[in-house]
Amino acid sequence: MAQPPSTNAALQQLLREVRACRICTAHLPLPPRPVLQAGATARILIAGQAPGRKVAASGVPFDDASGDRLRAWMGIDKAAFHDPDFIAILPMGFCYPGAGTSGDLPPRPECAATWRARLLEQLPSIELTLVIGTYAQAWHLKPAGGGANLTATVGAWREHGARVLPLPHPSPRNNGWLQRNPWFEADVLPELKVRVRALQGR
Repeated sequence: MAQPPSTNAALQQLLREVRACRICTAHLPLPPRPVLQAGATARILIAGQAPGRKVAASGVPFDDASGDRLRAWMGIDKAAFHDPDFIAILPMGFCYPGAGTSGDLPPRPECAATWRARLLEQLPSIELTLVIGTYAQAWHLKPAGGGANLTATVGAWREHGARVLPLPHPSPRNNGWLQRNPWFEADVLPELKVRVRALQGR
């Protein structure tokens, strides 16, 4: 169902503000370039971590190997994935945080504190939230599941009901985790595809 024009206008104005955000400039290795996607009628929310260097360069959410795997997990193509009226993509941090000793640094905390609640208020049609990685899970699943480690949180996916599904990050860095936890591919991914398919085209 289409939202009233005022709702869509409010979201578009908020997205312009987010994309102009510079609050973390002093802490970032590159000039700020917030990467996100949202439409007022989006039915799926992807709550991720923060864009990597490749995504920061392109400005397209999940425009990398992680995105290829996530789309395969969901059973959808790039056109559906990048349709803001179907899928909203709001990482915990909108800008590339820089590289750490093992992978990228955590998302900058200022981002969620400043923008997240306001953006979610403008997404009234969300029916499924994919909560990817420990930082997103700590925020979205608190207090239930927010303090557990990733394996325990994802393993307890049935406890979160039909509207929330915790996932590991689809990064190639998690290949080892996927190999050690074959139940994820056997049990969680079929359910993920079913839930996405039910919302597609509505």
